[in-house]
Amino acid sequence: MQYRRFGRTNLNLSVFSLGTMRYLASEENAIQTVREAVGRGINHIETARGYGNSELFLGAALRAGLGISRDRLYLTTKIPPTPDAASMTQSIDESLERLGTEYLDHLALHGLNTPQHLEWVKASNGCMAAVRRAIEAGKVRHVGFSTHGTLELIRAAIETGFFDFVNLHYYLLFQRHAPAVELAHQRDLGVFIISPADKGGQLYTPPEALRRLCHPFSPLELNYRFLLSDPRITTLSFGPANPEELNDSLQAGDRTHPLTEEERAILHRLDTCQNDVLGVDRCHQCYQCLPCPEDIHIPEVLRLRNLTVAYNMTTFGKYRYRMFENAGHWFPGKKAHRCTDCGDCLPRCPENLEIPKLLRDTHERLYVGEGRRLWG
Repeated sequence: MQYRRFGRTNLNLSVFSLGTMRYLASEENAIQTVREAVGRGINHIETARGYGNSELFLGAALRAGLGISRDRLYLTTKIPPTPDAASMTQSIDESLERLGTEYLDHLALHGLNTPQHLEWVKASNGCMAAVRRAIEAGKVRHVGFSTHGTLELIRAAIETGFFDFVNLHYYLLFQRHAPAVELAHQRDLGVFIISPADKGGQLYTPPEALRRLCHPFSPLELNYRFLLSDPRITTLSFGPANPEELNDSLQAGDRTHPLTEEERAILHRLDTCQNDVLGVDRCHQCYQCLPCPEDIHIPEVLRLRNLTVAYNMTTFGKYRYRMFENAGHWFPGKKAHRCTDCGDCLPRCPENLEIPKLLRDTHERLYVGEGRRLWG
């Protein structure tokens, strides 16, 4: 396992972090999973107030003993932003109690996703006032934010200067947030990648077409290499449901060198495949089609179409498409069948895509009913 400096926190974190959303089968399972992860070299564990019993189970694991001293184990919990300081103070104290620890190495504002959330952060008596008092009291050592928001919102949050790190979505198959990664690096923020195996494309169960294109590597291995070869990125979230799921992926934790010529050739192969298969229907994700009068997230809908048509990632496409209209600010936008053929997006598209036609096609391919986030 390799370790990297987490921005201006100056803490050296393992390049894989243990995410604790999925280890909730039982307290004993959680203890065993945490213990195994720490034994494999992971020194950073991330939980959240909203992940069911995750904080309580992690607290039980800490009490059970992990073979590592508390000052060498770094804990992050995530708490949603609040419009007032009092609510945040109460939440911080409750999380500390649930975890059974006197301090948090990192507190992340969980789901800083909308302009309103950012206004709460900036308010004189908003949630950041409580965080600052917690830092002064020694309850919190570093503060950051997690986000499912737009690139523009992420950049604005980084530019406040309030934060020491950012948790964001950025993957081989979703590179929209590359400018945010660069800005975070320039401002010396730690960069923590959210769910590269799952949100990065359900790459633990890839379709055969994608397997062939990535050979001799697995798609998940290639995604990890894409991320870990980038020295601006500190750590990747890894969320096993049990100790057995730690077996394979963590081998990538020793492979942080620059991409090889063979790996670069495969990345080029993946891009060429999209061009060849999609042709003039490929969306290059410029986002100039937004805003949509019907609030359809056109670029994300068409990204899912790109992946479905080019790589046969239909299962992933359906999984994500179901989230539209069912996950609020965590996955905003309406489903594609809401298109009214108003034509507002057409003159803004530099590729002259037939956007209404492609939206309908995506809905026909990917609509399977309603879905929701695992946690509200």
